[in-house]
Amino acid sequence: MKRRRLGLSTRAIHGDPKARADWTAVAPPLYQSSTFTNPVGSTAEVLYSRYGNNPNQVDIGKKLALLEGAEAALFLSSGMGACALAHLAVLRPGDHLLASEWIYGGVHRLFREEFGKLGIDVSFVNPTQQRTWKKAMRKTTRAVFLETPTNPLMRVIDLEPVATLCKAEGLALIVDSTFASPVNFRPLEHGADLVIHSATKYLNGHTDVIAGAVAGTDQVVEEVRRLMQVWGQALDPFAAWLIDRGMRTLTVRVRRQNEIGLAVAEWCAKQDAISKVHYPGLPSHPDHELAKRVLGGFGGMLGIELKGGVRAAERFLKALTIAAHAPSLGGVETLVSEPRLTSHASLTAEQRAQAGIPDGFLRFSLGLEDPDDLIADFAQALARH
Repeated sequence: MKRRRLGLSTRAIHGDPKARADWTAVAPPLYQSSTFTNPVGSTAEVLYSRYGNNPNQVDIGKKLALLEGAEAALFLSSGMGACALAHLAVLRPGDHLLASEWIYGGVHRLFREEFGKLGIDVSFVNPTQQRTWKKAMRKTTRAVFLETPTNPLMRVIDLEPVATLCKAEGLALIVDSTFASPVNFRPLEHGADLVIHSATKYLNGHTDVIAGAVAGTDQVVEEVRRLMQVWGQALDPFAAWLIDRGMRTLTVRVRRQNEIGLAVAEWCAKQDAISKVHYPGLPSHPDHELAKRVLGGFGGMLGIELKGGVRAAERFLKALTIAAHAPSLGGVETLVSEPRLTSHASLTAEQRAQAGIPDGFLRFSLGLEDPDDLIADFAQALARH
């Protein structure tokens, strides 16, 4: 008899559930140990937390693989670490990486400043123009990278045409799916080869861990593990334990944030002080129809453009009482940030404006507060406009 496929919530809580022995702890124990005893003379794998095989590390990797539909997954000490090693697992000196222009500023900096030192050339294209992917490819191109939804404009990229091109050309397609989480989007189902997460965000969900994750085939994830052991980006066992705790509520959190995100975005769209709202759940969003087709929910991330630029943004931020002015995202509390000072601080004002991020742009990561309270907080802050 074929085993029934478990739902996302069940997988997020239990992973691959098995019968429990009597007196088994319901909550998983924390293995806060750097090393483990070995049988004398054994040739079995050494258990050592820097190797990523502490039981807490192993369990969350298995759980994420089940959520993403991957053969394997591995957590690392940061999202940037995960991004770096995922690419180094498939690229070699002399290779060319083709990347979306619409990516996190830290990753753009990694590609622009560091990959060249390793002999890896990187070029950037507009991800919505399908012809540009093919046109920008070289004989040395080995991988394509993009993020969807994007930061901070919440653009949703159609993966399937890009995946078809990558398959035809024999390229690895690497996708950062942090903003969506496995609840709203699973890139491997749309043709991606590797998925990256900043686990700091929705996977953990409580703003108390820095971590990253990579999910994909056994072969590539094992190469990421090998690099992790050499470069030293293993996740601390307690951080792994916290991520496991966070993942148990992943689906209920994200689905609630989907509801709150749409409610707040619809309210923002009616405010005279806001010139533009960036949220894929709104019909005004350029990718609304695609988002309806490929996403399980529109998410808890939205961007707004305030009339009045920097001064208006600063007045708004200083007046907030519930939402916190802080970078990062994906937690149970609402955070508001200015991309000009955080994710896109390395760009000039002109470059940001060209990228669709003018002064006065604010990015909201909506938490789990009552939406009426959030809207009231935003309303009184806008009144200072």
